[in-house]
Amino acid sequence: MATSPATAERKKVYSICGMCAVRCPIEVEVEHGRVVWIQGNPHDKGMGTSLCAKGSAGIALEYDTERPQHPMIRTGERGAGQWRRASWDEALDFIAEKLLKIIDEDGGQAIALSDRGGPFNDLTKSFLKSLGSPNYFNHDVTCGRNTHHASRSILGLGRTGTGYDIKNTKHIVLFGRNMLESFKVKEAKQLIDALDAGAKMTYIDPRATLTAAKATRYWRIRPNTEYALALALANHLIKNNLYDAEFVRHYCTGFEELVDFIQPYTPEWAEQETGVPADEIKQAAVELSQDKPHVIIHPGWMTARHRQSFYTSRMVYVLNVLLGAFEAKGGLFLVKDPGAVGKKGLKSLGADIPAPEAKRVDGAGWKLKHIDPGPGLLNLMYQAIDTGDPYPIRAYFAYRHDPLLALPDPEEQKRILAKVDLLVSIDVNYSETAWFADVILPEATYLERSNILATEKGLKPAFRVRHQAVEPLYDSRPAWWIFTELVKLVGRGEYFPYEDITDMWDHQLQGTGVKIEDFAAKGSVGLVTDPVWLDRDELPFKTPSGRIELVSSVLTEAGFPSLAPYESPPAPVPGEFRLLFGRTGVHAHGQSINNPYLNEIMPTNVLWINTAKAKELGLADGDWVEVTGHGEKATVRANVTDFIHPEAVFALHGFGRSVPAQTRAYNRGLGDHRFQKGLLLDGCPVGGGLKLTECLVKVKKAQPPAGGK
Repeated sequence: MATSPATAERKKVYSICGMCAVRCPIEVEVEHGRVVWIQGNPHDKGMGTSLCAKGSAGIALEYDTERPQHPMIRTGERGAGQWRRASWDEALDFIAEKLLKIIDEDGGQAIALSDRGGPFNDLTKSFLKSLGSPNYFNHDVTCGRNTHHASRSILGLGRTGTGYDIKNTKHIVLFGRNMLESFKVKEAKQLIDALDAGAKMTYIDPRATLTAAKATRYWRIRPNTEYALALALANHLIKNNLYDAEFVRHYCTGFEELVDFIQPYTPEWAEQETGVPADEIKQAAVELSQDKPHVIIHPGWMTARHRQSFYTSRMVYVLNVLLGAFEAKGGLFLVKDPGAVGKKGLKSLGADIPAPEAKRVDGAGWKLKHIDPGPGLLNLMYQAIDTGDPYPIRAYFAYRHDPLLALPDPEEQKRILAKVDLLVSIDVNYSETAWFADVILPEATYLERSNILATEKGLKPAFRVRHQAVEPLYDSRPAWWIFTELVKLVGRGEYFPYEDITDMWDHQLQGTGVKIEDFAAKGSVGLVTDPVWLDRDELPFKTPSGRIELVSSVLTEAGFPSLAPYESPPAPVPGEFRLLFGRTGVHAHGQSINNPYLNEIMPTNVLWINTAKAKELGLADGDWVEVTGHGEKATVRANVTDFIHPEAVFALHGFGRSVPAQTRAYNRGLGDHRFQKGLLLDGCPVGGGLKLTECLVKVKKAQPPAGGK
């Protein structure tokens, strides 16, 4: 742990932010045991001292009295909010007793866990492995699953297997990737630097976000028609020989099939589907060709959430291939891990634990051979709980993950979760899932805990550490301690023989030549000095053929087409709108809605509605509106604007909270997830992602709610 010179009363700690899933490097200033300042880590050149609003509000999280302060065991019905305080010994014994019974009766595979993924999940995976369970999940069915599998089907690499050299790009196309609001600080800075240097940006979204405001070209596309636009761009590139023929010849299989398939999807056809003028589509294709290979077509996240989004993302990767944008400065690069630069990577905590005998409960990797078994498909865990097929799931840990807020249809989730014998929430917040759990275990905040070491992959791979900055304010504990104690209590202590986080660090660093002391000066240890670029003539794609598969052998074997015909989404009937959701730079979805600082800045959400549609409904800007659909309703204010497509309405995600312990967020705003009835198990059969933007609602003028909030 790094300290300022001279005194222990004032010190600087280099660590990793925990206010959202990006986990930016930070410098924490501590005085007399209290956090007094947080900024970006100045030793990270891409970061500097910059920090977003969420990162700055870490101090408010630390000293918030409305976070869980001690273990709690449920005393009433699930969700009733009736709890009793418990000691850590009592709470962990309670959990361990139930786990032992479940393991004895149905085996360790009857235990599942989900988290938000990220660089520290070796801990949770190894915890499950020690119990004999393969059933680790992350949140990605509601995020980038379709994009991930689209990338795998073409490149043999997942979504994070490629990175983006944004700062040096000449033209970036963003399919709903709202970089300047749902942002990574370093990525946002790179984008601004690129634009300042003369790069073009084409932004595609039914709603004009802040990123759209910086765009060279903004297309207000008809909702869920991005596939048509991507097809038309590919059509124009191929028909007019604007693509990188040498790159395609050298690396690709299936190009002839693509040429035949793309014939009918002209810019003129796409204009009728998307509302984007054909001439503009053609001009964009010409500009991209002129700037190739220093271009980026970003597959985004919001494009990963509708009926044909897998094929949208797949065609976006095809566009990058046609432009030869791989391993080119200003384009996409293949992400390098320690092994790629001749270094030994961190040793997994689970490296010496026997692999579970059971197959994954969701079928990923065996029944669904085209699905990556690593993070699985969380929605199919619910199906297994409900049916017992292929075997029962009786215990579920939600670790810093709130599926009742993140996944569709919380009432259906509750019906299913009521069937498990044990539901445990480990979190720094009172989440919706925590309020429905049997046990709440308060995790120490990211400022109060250290984590296992993490690997940063990219052009310059490195190891990173989150250092504890202050002692826990309440009776909370770090996750590494919680999971270690549970493993010991169920008699598997030989798999987690750790007494302190330093023992875990020593295990991870075996054979790397790096010592934990090496992290003190900067918070990270770089494995190379200069960015590593590969020879463009010898790129290592990991498909079965070793080449870029425009027609995927994996999809063909699984019975799915690689090039699927476009299906036009039906327009909403009069009075209905497609409910879209997204992010703001102020909040990290539902994670920060109750944060004292951030809630003051943005205490609720509003409903974006198109000006012409609002006029038809007799609505003015700021009016109260009632949103109804699928047996749900909510009342919020209207944001009447030209900057959203007439077929859609939009609300920021994370609001509509139902936990009274979060007094600032309680019952404020509209929760889009509540309207997504019937979508919990309606995943894309090819990519696995949920179809969250296939939700229709009605809107009408309303009376102000009681209290007017």
